[in-house]
Amino acid sequence: MTGINRRQAMAGMAAATAVAAGAGPAFAATKVNVGALRFTSHAASFVAFERGYFKDAGLDVDFKFFQAAQPMAVAIASGDADFGVTAISGGLISLAEKGAAKVVGGALQEEKGIDGQMVLASNEAHADGLTSVSKLGGRSFGVTTAGSSFHYMGDKMRAAEGIADGDMSFKPLQKVGAIIGALKSGQIDAWSIVPHIAKALAMGGAVQAIGNVADYIPNYQVTTVFTSANNAAKERAKVEAFLAAFSMGAADFNAALVDKTAGDAAAEDMVKLIHKYVYADRPYEKAAPSIRNGAMRINADAGLNHGSVQDQIAWFKGKDLVKPNVTFETLVDASYAPKL
Repeated sequence: MTGINRRQAMAGMAAATAVAAGAGPAFAATKVNVGALRFTSHAASFVAFERGYFKDAGLDVDFKFFQAAQPMAVAIASGDADFGVTAISGGLISLAEKGAAKVVGGALQEEKGIDGQMVLASNEAHADGLTSVSKLGGRSFGVTTAGSSFHYMGDKMRAAEGIADGDMSFKPLQKVGAIIGALKSGQIDAWSIVPHIAKALAMGGAVQAIGNVADYIPNYQVTTVFTSANNAAKERAKVEAFLAAFSMGAADFNAALVDKTAGDAAAEDMVKLIHKYVYADRPYEKAAPSIRNGAMRINADAGLNHGSVQDQIAWFKGKDLVKPNVTFETLVDASYAPKL
């Protein structure tokens, strides 16, 4: 299918959903703010914007950039952002429990055979014997906040290796940049992060790679698409239009950099597009390898791995980080995206 046909199909789909919802012509050019991190894993939104898929869907998109998941969830709840794409956090679940946010689809997912999130050790800790995930006992692990995805990953790996609860400390540092600085300087011993950051750090000798998250949390639904509970319940046409455009961006990204079926020219174009948002402060020649290294699967049609989400909710409840009455339905409106 050509690019023109995709765009025409997208426009038709957006118009159909708008009419079905009674929005009519007023749905055109609806202003939406999209929360994002400057990660390759957020590429679907960038592609949908740059290639006009959001515009064709009747959405006038602006990006609001964050440095961690929890502030993005708060922005969705307060109305400062309409859609977000990031990991499930305790903050997001708590906002959903209060009726302020809802997950409507999936984005990044760990997949066997595709390089995913890596576990890193500081050079100092590595020299002191931290050469594998099994040796994290007695070590410190960087997180943005308690109840972040980093906390979930680190604790799941601890448990899988039989390391006693409490025999591994989690250090909240608020921002990804602060965690990177602490790991490079040896202020923390370990961390796990997406490959476009992990590989760049490890290949440059700043840290050491000691494992892969997918070996401990297979099929982990790393990030989700979420919106306000009001949007999910009352703005169906807008949510469907967003997910359709986002899914087109994901399809382009996967074909170019994950499955590599679109050809070398398409891959080069994709890396150049993403470079506008990721490592934009670096020369393209230096940024391109890291962007390519960060290519993990973004789920087709915003499909959501229900089993992974349920496991995450159970972990948060088990750690008393969210209320015990929280259920899958509290967090997710499953009517929007395919179940994986």
